[in-house]
Amino acid sequence: MLEVKNLCVSYGESIIIRDLSFSVAKNETLAIMGRNGMGKTTLMKSMIGMIRARSGSITVDGKDVAKLDSFQRVKAGLGFVPQGRQIFSALTVEENIRTGLETAKVRKIEDWVYKTFPVLDEMKNRKGGNLSGGQQQQLAIARALVSGPKVLLLDEPTEGIQPSIIKDIARTLNELKRLRDLTVVVSEQVLSFTLEIADRLIVIESGAIVHEDPRSSVDEAVISRYLSV
Repeated sequence: MLEVKNLCVSYGESIIIRDLSFSVAKNETLAIMGRNGMGKTTLMKSMIGMIRARSGSITVDGKDVAKLDSFQRVKAGLGFVPQGRQIFSALTVEENIRTGLETAKVRKIEDWVYKTFPVLDEMKNRKGGNLSGGQQQQLAIARALVSGPKVLLLDEPTEGIQPSIIKDIARTLNELKRLRDLTVVVSEQVLSFTLEIADRLIVIESGAIVHEDPRSSVDEAVISRYLSV
């Protein structure tokens, strides 16, 4: 469903992602782990088109999107939940969700959205800036989902969120993958959350893959060493 091949991304002459390749199957969840500054967010931004790759390909369901603008990549099947959520503070919850409908086939918020995120239904007329961090994260996920993505990209979804809400988000993502037939790619540093949702883990350092495991073979001590400063 998603294939990244020989991807190279730079800021000027500084190469951040180095000849990186991986693939994700339909209905699989891949976690990309690594310490801060190792290239996770740059990789996510390059996949959605916020940063253009220097070279390499990004293929979604057989279509190379590497040269497309971000909105075209969304139309091709990518959904993106950015680090820090980046919801519109002055818009209501419902207005925020509607901003994700620009490329959707159905231009209305369908019932399943509020059934999946009941707290958003209760707060649909509240300004996004008045929500808690966990509620804003659910809003950002809902906004990405209404575009009907084949692949959902989430950049550091647990950042600044309390543990009980992190567990709720993990359960929601697992349920969404099952019900919506989603492929999920998540960049993350919280190993407990990753182990709740991922089918496979890769670790990157300095923009290159240094470790990979299926969930069934993960040695938590080994992964923790990679994540320690």
